[in-house]
Amino acid sequence: MEPVAMHMSDGLINAPASLLFVVVAVAGLSIAAWRARSELDERTAPMAGLVAAFIFAVQMVNFPILPGVSGHLLGGALAAILVGPYTGMLCVSIVLIVQALLFADGGLTALGANITNMAIIGVVVGYGVAVALRPLAVRQQRLRFRVLGGLAFAAALCGTVAASMGFVLEYAIGGHATSGDSTSLGAVAAYMLGAHVLIGIGEGLITAVTVTAVAKARPDLVYLLRTAPRRVEVRA
Repeated sequence: MEPVAMHMSDGLINAPASLLFVVVAVAGLSIAAWRARSELDERTAPMAGLVAAFIFAVQMVNFPILPGVSGHLLGGALAAILVGPYTGMLCVSIVLIVQALLFADGGLTALGANITNMAIIGVVVGYGVAVALRPLAVRQQRLRFRVLGGLAFAAALCGTVAASMGFVLEYAIGGHATSGDSTSLGAVAAYMLGAHVLIGIGEGLITAVTVTAVAKARPDLVYLLRTAPRRVEVRA
């Protein structure tokens, strides 16, 4: 089996499956565009542009994981933590569309699947993990930035692995039965899981460093912290 990249290329899944995930991507991004208005204002809109530009730049840099396997930042958890889940979906999707159209990074027929994996699944899972762990960062004031870094690491790792499992699902639906590849679906899943756990570690480190740096300089611009429930002190 040849190494499978997170950026799916043309021909990995058949036309009906490609069309199915175009519909999923369009539906998801339509909801994101509608809900993102509640996340953006004059102060945070420029931050969204900076996040998209940062993800685009860092995705162009691959780091080696295993022989014949390299990884790059997906950016779903990073975007969700900094600018919100719906705006994050739009940021990652814009990056993927530009890469596919201008740099041939990911196939056009696979664009719907790539957006589903990296901009929807990766963002939703990454942000869900971040929200679940957010109370730890809110409570631990003295260790706040360390806890925030650990939170960002876990969110990015989980989002990356979940996105890779999205590929496995898509390959099972529209690729495995028609590709003529003798490799079993279980072997594909095991390969993707193992490779993307390692990629997720790199993703987690980059996300943790970036989120912590922004939080130290401008915590008011970190969506995850800005929207945290305020603790109410009850006095007797």
